[in-house]
Amino acid sequence: MAEPAAPADQDLESIRDARNQTRRAKTAQATLGELSQERIDSIVTAAAEAAAQQAKPFAKLAVEETGYGNEPDKVRKNLFAAETIYQFILPMPTVGVIRRLDADRVVEIAEPFGVVAAVIPSTNPTSTAIYKILICLKARCAIVLSPHPSAVGCINRVAEVMSKAAISAGAPEGAINCMTSVTIEGTQELMGQREIALVLATGGLGLVRAAYSSGKPAYGVGPGNAPAFVERTADLPKAVTDIITGKTFDNGVLCSSENSVVADEAISGELQREFERQGGYFLNDREVRLLESELVTSGGLPNPKLVGKTALEIASHTGIEVPGDTRVIIAPLEGVGREYPLSIEKLCPVLSFYVVADWRAGCERCTEILRYGGMGHTMSIHSQNEQIILEFGLRKPAFRIVVNTPTTLGSIGMTTGLAPSMTLGCGGYGGNITSDNLTPQHLLNIKRLAYETRSSIQVPSPNPNTSDRPPNQEAQPHVREPGIDQALLARRVDSFLRSKGVKAKHLTETAAEPSEDIQPSASEPADDPNAEPVAFVCEDDVRKAVAANQTIVVSARTIITPSAQDLGKQHRIFIEAELPR
Repeated sequence: MAEPAAPADQDLESIRDARNQTRRAKTAQATLGELSQERIDSIVTAAAEAAAQQAKPFAKLAVEETGYGNEPDKVRKNLFAAETIYQFILPMPTVGVIRRLDADRVVEIAEPFGVVAAVIPSTNPTSTAIYKILICLKARCAIVLSPHPSAVGCINRVAEVMSKAAISAGAPEGAINCMTSVTIEGTQELMGQREIALVLATGGLGLVRAAYSSGKPAYGVGPGNAPAFVERTADLPKAVTDIITGKTFDNGVLCSSENSVVADEAISGELQREFERQGGYFLNDREVRLLESELVTSGGLPNPKLVGKTALEIASHTGIEVPGDTRVIIAPLEGVGREYPLSIEKLCPVLSFYVVADWRAGCERCTEILRYGGMGHTMSIHSQNEQIILEFGLRKPAFRIVVNTPTTLGSIGMTTGLAPSMTLGCGGYGGNITSDNLTPQHLLNIKRLAYETRSSIQVPSPNPNTSDRPPNQEAQPHVREPGIDQALLARRVDSFLRSKGVKAKHLTETAAEPSEDIQPSASEPADDPNAEPVAFVCEDDVRKAVAANQTIVVSARTIITPSAQDLGKQHRIFIEAELPR
């Protein structure tokens, strides 16, 4: 649901706030970027300890202000950021020489990216703020936080507490900053400020698109919609415990929370009974329709009034009678897509439930779910069959496939060996620049000293026609020195000119079959005004379209990465569609 437009004077105040905060951060950056590793680690330690001491008050503020989730789980997330993530990042070298590759004679030197604009969501406000402040300080980057408008108070409180602790340990004033007047226009102004070097965006799809279109390097996070496949060899009681634990953690507001269960038919009946034993309530057809009408908006998004609520609260709101011990509501579905509204990412303790013939069918169903709103993010598999587990790892378009553990906790590194993080990249599948769990290393540029390991002076080979050749040894055929293949050059020039709409002649009369390394240009696209414009285009999308001789319909709202823009214009495959009035 779209937020109401802010009054013009509020927008102006937010824009001024963004400008003031970035100037303050830029001044601090000059000092922060020159501190020693010892001083940086002392600052990070002080900020983390201060956050850990306030984990419970922060959680209470977040629940009271946003209405999402529950206090005990938010305390756990705050401590995860202030303790687990802190312990993980503390040993990382981030100042000066950070690595020597003696065999290659390369020395790596860390350079801070610069001032970071960090957008914080309302679903995980305090834990995300703690995490982003710590990784920025560790990387020697000053930070400006842009809170979600419904979480301004609790996020500012985190910034205030951690800033005071950091300054007491030697951080410059202005190393940690937070906007107090927040509107969409103010956040956009922040991301586009000249002083900002990098955008670290966690939030809705529209916000992430805005971050990528800001003109600055950006780390964005795509939506979740994680499926959980339960294969016939799984430990069913543990699988159900894991899924319910993940789905009910902070009332399901994490983007890596389980959203669907895909059950192997051989164990589907027993699995359903196990869910019911552990507090799962399966809806009938009438109740499924009723929940759809209340939980999913006309725009295909979760109803904000039900996001982060308990299963009992959701049932009460929708008029569905459930047992008093119900922990999760489960909707049996036959398919994925617009015709099945509950197949979306739900951000509350509601699961969709599918039955499939075997693991291969389960593999396909999980892919469908991810394609409908979770590409590149997270999924889980519950199985004891290592070969099937590996097959899922090889086939699924998700960059975190957690095994026999909750997706919510496994994806962020709480119950797995993944890098502990509150920002999970979705890679090329999700239109993100990285598939990693983000750490301070993603906020560093690396300079490299590279010493010569191979001489640049070429020693000429002996001339086979000289008299130095041993007696009675036949002369070897002359090998032509490397040079420019005129025919290949001509084909490359022709290919380039054709992509620009120019009919060219070969530079030489030497006609040859096209070389295997020359990709044919896309033919002139035909306009298709009825096609639906896409929301996001990356370079890989353009390459696939060129290879398939297809066009891509875009509009003024389409986010196109710079490399995709250049390649698309080169091959003339973009079609502009008018936005509806």
